[in-house]
Amino acid sequence: VGEGKEGLGPRSLETGIGPGSPGRLVLGGRRTQPGLSKSCRGAFQSPRPSPKSGQADGASEDSLHLDIQKLKEKRDLLDTEISQLISEGYSVDELEDHISQLHEYNDIKDVGQMLLGKLAVIRGVTTKELYAEFGLDMND
Repeated sequence: VGEGKEGLGPRSLETGIGPGSPGRLVLGGRRTQPGLSKSCRGAFQSPRPSPKSGQADGASEDSLHLDIQKLKEKRDLLDTEISQLISEGYSVDELEDHISQLHEYNDIKDVGQMLLGKLAVIRGVTTKELYAEFGLDMND
């Protein structure tokens, strides 16, 4: 259907002719309804699963209470860890400064990696070869 000397072409899409098919589109021998496709005609279905019909509201409420209890336990555990770190002499300001320095180090390292990559392309060598030339450790 729709094949000529050149293979598949515009003739592969034809208007159906015959009993019971006036105005229907024939795609490769398969008849479809005009307008929206079958998957688009149905009612909207949310990707979020709906609660099971047999599930009582009490069951979902119990589940929520259990989730809340688990979160409270996690919060208490984190509070204990924070207290332990403070008692060992760590401070929030020191931590924030350390994180800031790590960000700066990573930014500088990224620029260095980019420059090594460009230099490797210019020289026609691998970046690994440049590490040895500049005395860099591959694990850095």
